[in-house]
Amino acid sequence: MHLDSSSSFAFPSAPIAFVDLETTGGTFGVDRITEIGIVEVGPSGVSQWTSLVNPQKPIPAFVQQLTGITDAMVRDAPTFEQLAAGLLERMNGRLFVAHNAHFDHGFLKGEFRRLGLRFAPDVLCTVQLSRAVYPTETRHGLDALVDRHALVPSARHRALADADLLWQFWQHLHRAHAPDVVQAHLERVTRRFQLAAHIDEDTIEQIAAGCGVYMFYGDDDAPLYAGRSVKLRQRVRSHLVGPRRSAKDLRLAALVRRVEWKATGGEIGAMLAEAQWIADARPAHNRAPKSRPGEVRGAPWPYGGAIAIEERDAASGQRAWHVIDDWCYLGSASTLAQAGALHAGAGATQFELTTYRILSERLARGLAVTPLIAAAPAAAI
Repeated sequence: MHLDSSSSFAFPSAPIAFVDLETTGGTFGVDRITEIGIVEVGPSGVSQWTSLVNPQKPIPAFVQQLTGITDAMVRDAPTFEQLAAGLLERMNGRLFVAHNAHFDHGFLKGEFRRLGLRFAPDVLCTVQLSRAVYPTETRHGLDALVDRHALVPSARHRALADADLLWQFWQHLHRAHAPDVVQAHLERVTRRFQLAAHIDEDTIEQIAAGCGVYMFYGDDDAPLYAGRSVKLRQRVRSHLVGPRRSAKDLRLAALVRRVEWKATGGEIGAMLAEAQWIADARPAHNRAPKSRPGEVRGAPWPYGGAIAIEERDAASGQRAWHVIDDWCYLGSASTLAQAGALHAGAGATQFELTTYRILSERLARGLAVTPLIAAAPAAAI
């Protein structure tokens, strides 16, 4: 354990776990953990813990050579299942700090999930932290940090020794930079896995990354807020976590109990679906559209019937056909035939101000459309 006593250092007020793993390889769900090292830091000081882990499978020869951990060394070591309860207690409530944290957190999360246990600490990656603090540097691997900041390794590619290097890097940052500077970087790169009242990172990760709409619900499933984005998952997360949230977002996050979302195949689809959700659900935190000076309600429809507008989401490749008739959005479909069927099954249409606003200028500029009069018979086949 390395603590530089040459200058005063205030231990963090919130507990931290600097973690490193050794594994049989780099594939989640296939490879297993062979060693765990943790340096625990908090207001009362520093402690450390490490254990070999029986991976219940052979360690490849090149991994044995890299880490020095052999099959013979782990043969009588405890399995992860035998260590799991103690590990959860040890890391519960602590900021999880690791180098390439996606790797270490992902392996631990997978092992806990295998046992039916949830593992969702806040996570800080020291690779991302190094990039944030030293943006002009090109190398941010652990060896580069050792060389650049004169860290003192007791070994390499062993779990506790590498975890201790992260603790040394943390101390270096706090000696070399003003506290508010370090804190700003920490806030920016930390992933908060407990986002809002009943929303966690597992829920957020299931949301599509591309274009779509979302709805927040509160107590008694009351609709709170509907929104849209071309980066749906990122947008939902930004409402619920982060230091730069507005006062409105902070108030909203405290009320959220559930999130519903839908991928839309493109930005136009997201705008149309958002307007429809707001009109149908009337969420408490959305404003109803108001008429603008000179705006014509009930403007004439420039087509002989329903049309479909095709979009493809660049992020996901999802294709969608948005069906509109008489300035009324009827919904979206994944094929033109399904779009025709959607139109054929629709009831009477009614002028929608928001649909008119979204589409009128785009159509006037030549947005490509497909008439559904000809497409409808194909849907009946």
